[in-house]
Amino acid sequence: MTLLIGALTLGIILSLLALGVYISYRIFDVADITVDGSLTFGAAVASVLLVKHGINPLWATTAGFMAGASAGTVSGILQTRFQINSLLAGILVMTALYSVNLHVMGRSNIPFLGAVTLSTYCEQVGGYVFAGPETNLWGWTLSSADLTMLIAIFVLVSSIALALWAFFRTDIGTAMRASGDNPQMVKALGGNVDNYRIFGLAVSNGLVGLAGALWAQYQNFADVQMGIGMVVWGLASVIIGEALTGATSVGIAIAGTIIGSILFRQLVALALSFGLNPNDLKLITAVFVFAALILPNMMNKFSVNKHQGAV
Repeated sequence: MTLLIGALTLGIILSLLALGVYISYRIFDVADITVDGSLTFGAAVASVLLVKHGINPLWATTAGFMAGASAGTVSGILQTRFQINSLLAGILVMTALYSVNLHVMGRSNIPFLGAVTLSTYCEQVGGYVFAGPETNLWGWTLSSADLTMLIAIFVLVSSIALALWAFFRTDIGTAMRASGDNPQMVKALGGNVDNYRIFGLAVSNGLVGLAGALWAQYQNFADVQMGIGMVVWGLASVIIGEALTGATSVGIAIAGTIIGSILFRQLVALALSFGLNPNDLKLITAVFVFAALILPNMMNKFSVNKHQGAV
């Protein structure tokens, strides 16, 4: 049960990463590799503020969001102002961020030994609410801190998802979505497509940076390599979510992305529980993404062939 709670919590945390990838991938049709660097950037900034400066965890987590947003802004400026291909712009920013993260952290790994983090708050609140370090849930003995962390992360991500859904229904949010679908029309109506893209990528990577800050506090350390390959995780979550929900509207697509992230993390946890070598984790991730990409088309072709055969 502890493994399930941990996988569920991490899946919800990384759903923020998936939401960021959803914005760049589905709104602007860009597989933004900046994500691999901005996740670590958010974690690095938060970890330094927490460990070296003793900043309040809420402010440190907010700083992680701002760090990711700044990385997305740079990527957007490279794409729009300097007319650099979106894929190359993401690679440039991601590559630069590796060195930036090392400079920010001062070393490759920062443990949170003795630092006050959101996990510390959850441990204190859990001990008070559940009257002890452990609690009983449906016959299972769980850590009060882990359960409180799960609830807190769920509430936070749900609030962000609702805010994102509400934003995409505003005039600016609608125009931003339209700029990804039909930039010529938005230009004809007087909208600034470049600014919409920069803002969208800033929000996208801000969510990714926030995920990094939360992830680091959940696992109690930040590592310079924690973001490698995470764009694939985000893409997998988006694609799995779309396959499950159909993504007929923005609200359903956002909910599907969160569900996809949780399900994907559960699949990974299940594979690890069956003895998967952790060194093969990235390979298995790529296989899951490959399967998620080809299965919908294969199912559609099978359905069409079956229908034609029946006729």
